[in-house]
Amino acid sequence: MTPERTAMNGSPKPSPEDVAEALRARIRTGELKPGDPLPTQAVLADEFGVDRGVVRLALQRLQGDGLLAAITRGAPPRVASSPDTQMPQQTAAVLGRRVLRAFESDDVRIDALCLTAESFVPALAESLTRIRAGELLPRSVKVRVLLPARDIVLAFPRRAEPLEGDESVHQRWLRLRNLQGRVLRQNLESLRSTSELGIEVIMRALPFTPPVKLYVLNASEALFAYYTVEEREELIEGVSTQLFDVLGSRSTLFRFESSAGVRDQLFVAQSAEWFESLWNTIATPVDLDA
Repeated sequence: MTPERTAMNGSPKPSPEDVAEALRARIRTGELKPGDPLPTQAVLADEFGVDRGVVRLALQRLQGDGLLAAITRGAPPRVASSPDTQMPQQTAAVLGRRVLRAFESDDVRIDALCLTAESFVPALAESLTRIRAGELLPRSVKVRVLLPARDIVLAFPRRAEPLEGDESVHQRWLRLRNLQGRVLRQNLESLRSTSELGIEVIMRALPFTPPVKLYVLNASEALFAYYTVEEREELIEGVSTQLFDVLGSRSTLFRFESSAGVRDQLFVAQSAEWFESLWNTIATPVDLDA
């Protein structure tokens, strides 16, 4: 194998994600086939010019992606029998990992379209913790979020059987939208007190209920999921209520990476263009405090 001592971002020491991505490419292209053992951690550390801790973190990421069989002591890990870098997973399982990878860039750019920021807030937690600890050092972070407008008639959540004049379901959603949006903004802007990061957090409102959720990370990766509507019962203001609603954290996210081929490259570009078109035309300023 050709030594890869220079990180993909040009820095002299590859990060765990740089090492993981180089190994992903070897699996994706068939250089490493299902069942093949990877080189030992010592060999990989020497090849990439890093210590073994970096290699261990890289292997853990590959295992989390489902690319490696169980890692055991005393033997190099093997490529999983059916590796698939694009295997979809629930939002709660994958979003945090992909956001963390995005935050390893010098200039972080994340565009999100969602019903609320309920899944996005916890997905940012590890990235923010590592920035505060000095383990991640981006120069700038820009986050843009599109959310439904407060005064529209939502397709969901809503009562399964409409009750004239009742706004309890809508008000509950609005409180959640505003609360999660404020938490997202405050968590990101709080980084200004611990670093010299350039932070920009902007939110705008859409005049419709989004049937899908979308995250575009650094213009190089798109995470896409359908909101699956289901009928369920929930207590609202102490009253048992049948709702048509969605559980965003359980939505299955499909990953598209520009580096994975022309099809994915076009999907990422089109997703970014679609987001930009909404942002620059029909989206309006949002007030999370009203």
